[in-house]
Formats: sequence, structure tokens, C-alpha cells
Amino acid sequence: MSWRSVGARPALWLAMLGLAIVAGCGPATDAPTIEIDGSSTVFKLTQAVAQEFSKQNPGVAIKVDKSGTGGGFKNFVLGTLDICDASRPIQESEMQKCKENGVEYIELPVCFDALTVAVNEKNDWCKDITVAELQKLWAPDSKVTTWKDIRPNWPDKTITLYGAGTDSGTFEYFTEAIVGKKNASRSDYTASEDDNVIVLGIEGDEYALGYLPFAYYAPREKTLNAVAISWDKNPKGPDPVLPSRRTVESAQYNPLARPLFVYVNRKAAERPEIKAFIEFYLKNGVKMAERVKYIPLQAAEYELGLTRFNKLQTGTAFGGHSEFGLTVEEILSREPKQ
Repeated sequence: MSWRSVGARPALWLAMLGLAIVAGCGPATDAPTIEIDGSSTVFKLTQAVAQEFSKQNPGVAIKVDKSGTGGGFKNFVLGTLDICDASRPIQESEMQKCKENGVEYIELPVCFDALTVAVNEKNDWCKDITVAELQKLWAPDSKVTTWKDIRPNWPDKTITLYGAGTDSGTFEYFTEAIVGKKNASRSDYTASEDDNVIVLGIEGDEYALGYLPFAYYAPREKTLNAVAISWDKNPKGPDPVLPSRRTVESAQYNPLARPLFVYVNRKAAERPEIKAFIEFYLKNGVKMAERVKYIPLQAAEYELGLTRFNKLQTGTAFGGHSEFGLTVEEILSREPKQ
């Protein structure tokens, strides 16, 4: 029986193997194990997929961790990780290490995130902010310490800042999109790879501001306020735009709308349990992304990803850095670079 003939029925295939799935836990004694690590942003989606997969398919131990995109790639480039969750594309240095270690990878977009700038619910002055103002606030040499330093009519109160830790893909994406240089940021802020720490920090301080994934903001809309973003380079116009599914799908929310990825080790992708898991992930992409409050891709885009995976098409659609305003169709239609 060929894999293609059983690919549409992963539950039957895994049942035939007589295995047991342990989603989010350590490996079962005799069961094949899928090792996943990386982005805390993508963790929320991958964990939900793993839990749903485990209900329908007895058989595979799935271990899902969240050491940050950079932390996940540190193991992935060594060939010791099956899947790396990533909230930004693979970097040039990571691509080089993969080459050195003979690691090939399949790049798969799995949903969209609207990276959200948020303030406390009591903040009634910061309804919108420009990318230039955010750059002034977050630049490494920033002299901004109070809200009044951003706009004269805002309070003369100290801003408490919260953001992603330096091992996070969210940190790398935000700094590149807002400051203009990857990893360039002021350091006097509360940094964490755990997005819940950022949420609690903003909720607890009237004068706080931070950035976090949309899936962590959406459930807390009553205690956090999203700030509309205005960007003079936005092809859709410079008017302030709030993060939402509609503004991401219409390509209005720039430059903080971003695709999220899983990277699959090419050698691991040949194992039946990995094939079944990734097929399940992509075929249920719309439902699962909606469940955790991310913005799903179009159904046809998940099909494009599945075609890429079934062909074991390796490489990246990026040049070792993030790009802004790309559609998933553009990403998947590009000739991958090794």
C-alpha cells in the first residue's frame, strides 16, 4: 500500500501501527515520537492541532515546546528536531547551519498573525500611533520616557514597556518592521518569550504599552485596547488601521500582519507519523486557526502547502530575512532557496 493511498486516511494508517498519541507530553515508551519546538506564538496553534490529532489517531507521542523561534531553530539546524514552529522566516545564518549539517527543510505557512500594539483598558488617549512614532519609541537610542514625549497632548507619565524576548521570532519581526533593523531595540523594557507575561503586564499598568500576537490579545479585548497603526508606506493608504481578520485578509494591516510557519525536517517528513500529522495540520488549518483566534489562510492556500509537503519540496521562499506585505500565494509560488 503506498503512502498516497493511505494519506487521506491517517487515522486508519496510524491505527494499523497500533500506536498511542500523547499530545503535549513526554514520549510514550514504545511509541514513535514527534518532537516540536520553537515559537511561543505558533505554539498556541500547534498545541491545539496536536491535541485534536491525538483524539482521532491512537499512536504517536507528540512533544510540543515553546523555547522561542530562535531557540527552536538552534536544535532544528542540528537535525535533532522534527518540526520547528516559527513566527518569522528562517534566517540566513540558520540556512547556512542547515547546509553545514546536511539538514533539509520544508517551509509551510500555517496561518496569519496580526501583531498587535496594545495598551491598558484605562488608556483613553492612545487610539492610534504611526510607525514613525513607534520607531522613535523602540529604537535602541530612544530618549522617549513619557507619553508626552510621543505627542505633546498625551500625559506626562512614564511609559512602561512590554515586548517579546530576544530569542523570539516576534522580537525579530517587530524590530525589523518597526525599527527598520532586525534585533535593534531599546533594552529597558520587560521582555519575555511567554506572551502571557506581556498580557498581564499591560493589564496591570494604566501607562503600559506592549506588542503581542493577536491570538493573545483577542481573548482579552475587555481588559486591553488595541492601537490602530498608521504607516506612510502602506500601499492601502496611511489611515490608522486596527488589527482584525478583515484588515489582514484585505492586506490593510501593514507592516504588522505576518505569516506564521512550521518548518519540517525533510528526513523526518518521510516517517508515517510526521506525514499524517502535517496532513492533518493543513487539512484542518482553517478550523484550527479560528479556534485559537489567528487568521486562517484560504482553503486553496492550505492545498498549495499540502502539495509542497507531498512533493517534499525543500528550501525557503525568503532570502534569510522577513518581507512585508506578501500573500501566502506569493510565498508558495516562489522557487524555494536552499
